[in-house]
Amino acid sequence: MQKKLPIGIEDFKKLRKEDFYYTDKTGLIRDLLNNWGEVNLFTRPRRFGKTLAMSMLQSFFEIGGDKSVFDGLEISREHALCEKYMGKFPVIFLSLKDVGAQTFQMARELLCLCISRETRRLCEPMNTDFLTGYQKDMLDRLAAGTQSEAELTDSLYFLSEVLHRYYQKKVIILIDEYDVPLDKAFDSGYFRQMTSLIRSMFGKALKTNEHLYFAVLTGCLRISKESIFTGMNNFKVRSILDVPFDAAFGFTDSEVRDLLLCYGLEMHYEEIREWYDGYLFGQEHVYCPWDVLNYCDKLRADPNAVPEPFWINSSSNSIVKRFIRKARKQTQRELEQLIAGEAVPKIISQELTYEDLDSSIDNLWSVLFTTGYLTRRTVSDDSRCFLVIPNLEIRKIFVTQIMEWFQDNARRDRPGLHAFCTAFCDGDPAAAEKLFNNYLKNTISIRDTFVQKTRKENFYHGILLGLLSSEEDWVLFSNAESGDGYSDILAEVEEKNTGFVIEVKYSEDFSRMEADSHTAISQILDKNYGQKLFDEGIDTVHAYGIACCRKRCRIVYRKLEPENVCQSRPESCTRTCK
Repeated sequence: MQKKLPIGIEDFKKLRKEDFYYTDKTGLIRDLLNNWGEVNLFTRPRRFGKTLAMSMLQSFFEIGGDKSVFDGLEISREHALCEKYMGKFPVIFLSLKDVGAQTFQMARELLCLCISRETRRLCEPMNTDFLTGYQKDMLDRLAAGTQSEAELTDSLYFLSEVLHRYYQKKVIILIDEYDVPLDKAFDSGYFRQMTSLIRSMFGKALKTNEHLYFAVLTGCLRISKESIFTGMNNFKVRSILDVPFDAAFGFTDSEVRDLLLCYGLEMHYEEIREWYDGYLFGQEHVYCPWDVLNYCDKLRADPNAVPEPFWINSSSNSIVKRFIRKARKQTQRELEQLIAGEAVPKIISQELTYEDLDSSIDNLWSVLFTTGYLTRRTVSDDSRCFLVIPNLEIRKIFVTQIMEWFQDNARRDRPGLHAFCTAFCDGDPAAAEKLFNNYLKNTISIRDTFVQKTRKENFYHGILLGLLSSEEDWVLFSNAESGDGYSDILAEVEEKNTGFVIEVKYSEDFSRMEADSHTAISQILDKNYGQKLFDEGIDTVHAYGIACCRKRCRIVYRKLEPENVCQSRPESCTRTCK
């Protein structure tokens, strides 16, 4: 019987006990112990397995843990390490990924709840008779979530002190998604308050804590030491640029192949590689695990399922939106290079403060890189990273956000947009071509050799559809069945008893645009795309063949008559043609 796929399972013990598929990442434990750092920060994009890795560390080190969950895994072959470290330490494990709110007060309460849950979990097996009255009262307040501001700041240090004295073993502290509260605070306007709170908590627990054995933190961004980790000389950062631990998060190519083989999905390897691979961590090429697992799950239910942007749908992607809206001409040209599958050289800053993000577009390049929206191909001698879009899924994010940005800009000029739409309604190809060329000059072009021609056509199709949809009383159909096929765009303008058909072609170079636009018109005629409009009782129907190449278009026009539509299939005609 095949193992279950661990969609959304972040509890290591549950994953192992309940027979879920597991890609063995326990070598992280050995590497962490052999490459010692008292405080270790791993920065990786979201959905790359950080929380599961932290749960694994907890299961391995924590006193009273179930050692059987590691049977047969890579770390179990490290007998000396297992004997010395497995099940030998008290562990404090906090996940801050849900500590986000619109106000500082609410965020603080959520942080108190995190401390409360962990305090109750840690105290449950303890005999607290050895504690002083103050310590018992303090634990009670932490468990109830009623601690003062000072006690919240002191909570991690206090818990490590109590655990150290009780077990006579120094404490391991695990903090997952440490930067989420800061990200939410930045978006909601209370960043400095949250920074002060987190700095105080972390400083006391991680910098001068004689009860600490070691600590591991994970997050997407490496926040500047001056912002959060002031004065920490015991601090090791393991970023996506570093070679150590480069295969500890994400799926390697061999791991993806093993997964597909296990479920009989080997024939889907190429599409999975094209959609979800492309990241370079250190020297290791990795896939996004969230995407791979979700797509495999869909394929098991439907062998004909097509790849979807699962990673996109797990976040707002607000950083891409912010980047595109701040982009000026130079950055827009660089975006065009990225979408074309080309590399853009940039100096990456690995230490940022959130307050620096909007001060320079260069900082946003760095954030796009560290959060997984861009990856690198190479690094030059002068330390510039040659950045690229990693795969088709991330490319879709950029194209979608570019489209939204373009539509928002276009809608600000209502008279110009109305004139554009009216040109199509009135059968004025010259005006339509001129106005569409003006719009294309002001957007970010798609000239991507990385994707098929049909996908490029879809981009221009989307632009046209978005512009024409600004006329609220028009009825628009996209890829609607009509005549002998599916037309790109059909429009009904009821008040004028008029409609039009648009077929879009992408030209590989400018010299092909005239021929391609005529090909589009011929397709409208040959496949009777106007049939649906005439069947709806529309008397005037216009046909437009549009060829696009980068930021230019060519429009060829033909006014359709009922006989134009019906002559190739007179036996199926239901109208009386004049």
